[in-house]
Amino acid sequence: MKQQFLSTIFQRKFILTLVSGLMVLSFAEPAWAHHPTGGEVPNNVFQGLLSGLGHPVIGMDHLAVIVASGLLAAAMQRGWMIPLGFVLATMAGTALHVQEITLPVVEGVIAISVIAMGTLLAILQREGTAIGYSLLIAFGSAIAGIFHGYAYGEAIIGAEMTPLIAYLTGFTVIQLGIAFASYFLVQTVLSHLSSPNVPLTRLLGCGIMGMGIVFLTSI
Repeated sequence: MKQQFLSTIFQRKFILTLVSGLMVLSFAEPAWAHHPTGGEVPNNVFQGLLSGLGHPVIGMDHLAVIVASGLLAAAMQRGWMIPLGFVLATMAGTALHVQEITLPVVEGVIAISVIAMGTLLAILQREGTAIGYSLLIAFGSAIAGIFHGYAYGEAIIGAEMTPLIAYLTGFTVIQLGIAFASYFLVQTVLSHLSSPNVPLTRLLGCGIMGMGIVFLTSI
């Protein structure tokens, strides 16, 4: 009984710290640069790769969706389609920007995608979710990925083909790495910390949803 009580206290402290951290980071977002190279266009392979690896991590709005896609993947049948669809679509979105095709209200759609991902995490039941829902959410995440990728494209406009390819490689690798790290976090750490009364993925969803609201209201 005492051990269960201590476990519950630890879970609550863990949740409070995690959610508080998410909210602090979301308020700090306007101060973060979205370009690891300081806004300069990459002109070689190393700079392109560095910029690609850093852009999805430096932008907290992008990072929140990538993490959420991994968390959703762990909660659904064939959930791997969700982060994969998102990441592949970011490449298409960057290509649109490079080709100077304009998308409307990009920052607004990005903020709404953070809210949507957080909301899905907060309301979905773990496991047993029909594969049709996974396909539907994967489709939605792909649409969101186009807008996130379009924003990524701002950092590479005007670059030569070699740094452009390195940039695409960098942000593809880092996004997949973060998404599947989030997936394995649920499967290992969070599955042990969670309980029927303390569903951590749902609470993380609430935190991510709150971040999205902050992003939307700060546009």
